[in-house]
Amino acid sequence: MDLEKRYLKTLDWTIILILAGLGVFSYLGISGSAAGVDKAYQQALWYVIGFIVLGVMLLFDYRLFHNMSYVFYVIGLILLIGVFETKPINNTTSWYDLGPILFQPSEPMKLFTILTVARYMAKRAEDPDRFYYFYKLIPVAALVGVPLLLILIQPDLGTAMVFTGMLTTMLIIGGIRLKHALYLIGMIGSFFGAMTLVYEFKQDLFFKIIKPYQWDRIVYWMDPDIDAMGKGFQLKQALIAIGSGQLFGKGIDTPTQASFGWVPVGESDFIFTVIAEKLGFVGAGLLMILFFFLIYRMIRIAMEAKDPFGSYVVAGVVGMLTFQVFENIGMTIQLMPITGIPLPFISYGGSSLITNFLIMGVVLNIGMRKDKLRFD
Repeated sequence: MDLEKRYLKTLDWTIILILAGLGVFSYLGISGSAAGVDKAYQQALWYVIGFIVLGVMLLFDYRLFHNMSYVFYVIGLILLIGVFETKPINNTTSWYDLGPILFQPSEPMKLFTILTVARYMAKRAEDPDRFYYFYKLIPVAALVGVPLLLILIQPDLGTAMVFTGMLTTMLIIGGIRLKHALYLIGMIGSFFGAMTLVYEFKQDLFFKIIKPYQWDRIVYWMDPDIDAMGKGFQLKQALIAIGSGQLFGKGIDTPTQASFGWVPVGESDFIFTVIAEKLGFVGAGLLMILFFFLIYRMIRIAMEAKDPFGSYVVAGVVGMLTFQVFENIGMTIQLMPITGIPLPFISYGGSSLITNFLIMGVVLNIGMRKDKLRFD
């Protein structure tokens, strides 16, 4: 452990204040949903625990995370494999039921994957040809691909998509060549093109690859009015609630669609809808500004880090959080299809919140220790 005064002076206190501000929005959003004040109190307790976890993460030199990254990665894979032996919850095998809490191993696996990929890339940072040939991307893709596939099998498409956001920013910072990026985009485009052909000519095969409920999310995202009181109900009600908030909102204590449960899972996946209805455009805009400054401060830390490992880690976190915020808010305003991705630091849930604080502890740790480091 080493937490000297000189490190505390370089701690990014702005990020701490932003996290506290997000905590206020989280409490207001959850208390204003159908879940009510009781769950808001629980979330406040998770926030206290989260700040304690963040403080503990600052006690250790982040070289420890570099040295232990492969161990963490293997532990994460074991947990992801073990979850298939658990009882499904909401038709997915994504959780360990630990009695008073549900633990989702895919959440800490995000951090473990970022650390492992960052270590692999940092070791090759001085090699100008590290990504010159396309095949050199294979190890990085494999490190991300293995947990991604395990999460897809659960099935949890939303969380799996987050891993692609992490990989994208880390490869950009790592110096991926433009033509290789175009190759990857072409491969993704070819996949969607092939799936379109399969849907047209072999629908039985298509629905073995794509779950019917996943396809429904695409269909009713495009036009929720097809079944406004059925499969399009969630999105339709979210749009109505957001629009009814207008400029300043209806107020936290005012009975609304969110508080009466017309917005499903308003305390979790659709908490942005609750905030927009209760606090209006001003409140929702302020929340997005907080996220913007959080990402901006993390980019600053990535740029100022004195070693490649630190830069790659923070870049992965930026990609992860940016994708989650964009997808979650986007799905509530019909910009993106509906997935089960929570809004970071806002949605109700202990494992997600604690993992995010754990990750921010690593980011702040990297920002505190700016002396040039050497890795074996």
